[in-house]
Amino acid sequence: MQLSVSTLDTASLPSLSSGESDSQQWPDPFPIPQFSHDVELALQEANRRYAKDGSVMVILKGMKTDILDTLADSMSKISPYPERQHYENVAKALVEKHPSLKEPGSGKGWYGWFHSLKFKLGNYRQKLSAAGCPEVRVNKRIGEDAKGSRVKKSKKGEVHYCPDPPEGLSAEDMEGKRKMIEVEMLKKDLDHQQIEELMSATFSKRRKEIVGDQPLIGDVMTRWPAMFCERQVRAEFKRIVSTDLLESFLNGLDDLNTNERRRTAALLGLPHYLSEDPSDIIRMCDAHGESLAAAMKGMQLGLLIGYEGDNQDAFPEVFDVAVVVEENIVLHNFKDVPSSFTMLLGIIYCVNLEYPRAMKYSFEFLQKVVMKIKPDEASARVHGVRNKLLRYKL
Repeated sequence: MQLSVSTLDTASLPSLSSGESDSQQWPDPFPIPQFSHDVELALQEANRRYAKDGSVMVILKGMKTDILDTLADSMSKISPYPERQHYENVAKALVEKHPSLKEPGSGKGWYGWFHSLKFKLGNYRQKLSAAGCPEVRVNKRIGEDAKGSRVKKSKKGEVHYCPDPPEGLSAEDMEGKRKMIEVEMLKKDLDHQQIEELMSATFSKRRKEIVGDQPLIGDVMTRWPAMFCERQVRAEFKRIVSTDLLESFLNGLDDLNTNERRRTAALLGLPHYLSEDPSDIIRMCDAHGESLAAAMKGMQLGLLIGYEGDNQDAFPEVFDVAVVVEENIVLHNFKDVPSSFTMLLGIIYCVNLEYPRAMKYSFEFLQKVVMKIKPDEASARVHGVRNKLLRYKL
């Protein structure tokens, strides 16, 4: 079985430094912004009284509204969907900067602000939706879209899930750049720097299509051919998550194992350890035997591992590994399981796919334990495996 479907760029890549991503991560501590001039004057005076005798401020309704509106605006610029720890982070930073705002009788002094911020952000998202914010509108079907399925908000640690378009670029401008990518991908010698610039400029358009319209993988491959090469899977993942895909995956895996054979054993054994059946997601086939169509039949998402030699061997010689989505090979020419697993995870993020149900805990483990993306929100099963591994290392 020769996995030669199309010419895909799988050349070796330079490492991507953290400075190459413009993604914003949630700051800790959160920088409390300046409020309106009258509120700032009142807070300065109240903070002086607090320092003198510990008295807290009596907050008028108008002042509280100004404070919450200003904080909601700052928070939504990072993400319109903050998580619980983000609300806590902001509320704590607020009373640390302005101790006169502490709540009397409250142990933490900021818990009321935490709840007020959650309520305020809910109202603020309605304003953002009315104003046309893509990441909020894509989660609220209105008008003619009401019959469609509701698009779920980000839940795999995406920093830029459905971002606003770049300032100064119209929809027509970005469509023109998308067509330039198509033309460039037809050339024999690709200009990778130009493709990178065009892909970066069209990121918001691509995410709006993928997250909002949920197209078939074949349509995504037709419209965005550059995304289906190793270089751009890594670049797109970094735009979405603000993390280097290959580096974080392999480094995290090496916390558990130290060579390729052990990496392979860990990855192929992980679903079995988590009591999952990987047969529909990870398939082995004779590289020179059965046809591609037969090997991929019914395969919605996973890896097709072409091997040479005796399949009875626990580790047959890998000939070629392909990433498959909706019975389409989207990436191939991988000679080892760890690299292909990395790209499979990257593709899941790039085209906004759900983790396959049959291996949802395995992928959750890779995300939250291996790559440390939203590690504090692991399920009980994954958390238990993580603790066992930590005890084993000790």
